[in-house]
Amino acid sequence: MNIPAELKYTKDHEWVRIEGDIATVGITEFAQSELGDIVYVEIETVGETIAQEEIFGSIEAVKTVSDLFMPISGEMLEFNEELDGNPELVNSDPYGAGWMVKVKISNADEIQNLLDAEAYTSLVH
Repeated sequence: MNIPAELKYTKDHEWVRIEGDIATVGITEFAQSELGDIVYVEIETVGETIAQEEIFGSIEAVKTVSDLFMPISGEMLEFNEELDGNPELVNSDPYGAGWMVKVKISNADEIQNLLDAEAYTSLVH
């Protein structure tokens, strides 16, 4: 299973790439494999400020709908519009083209609450 070392993770299977004060968020390879074929990603919170662990959207797969939990507090800057027409990008490239949102981090101290790759690997094995 692919768990990139440079990313941070949550117990809810989101990943976070920190670049300055911007966090890019998606779901992990483990999460997409558990969900199965993803048919829709719904995120209607762009422009809002979302607290850590609050729901920021949902992801719909053939067999279930799951909430998406914000890994770090901040303002929702951008939704990956590619997912509107190609939600399966989350399945095929969860850490690349399948990213979901970009967030302006409002509390960098929360980064310490996230899991590193080693801790996340332990969680899913």
